[in-house]
Amino acid sequence: MLPKGPLGRQMIKKLKVYTGAEHPHGAQNPTIIKFDHAKAR
Repeated sequence: MLPKGPLGRQMIKKLKVYTGAEHPHGAQNPTIIKFDHAKAR
């Protein structure tokens, strides 16, 4: 659900809808960082 008003209209303008699972906007590629001497809180 989108808000009614200027914010909702701005959100609709930026919305991109693609058919199928393929799209040019790839997900982030996170990397794992190991902390050997991390303190447990």
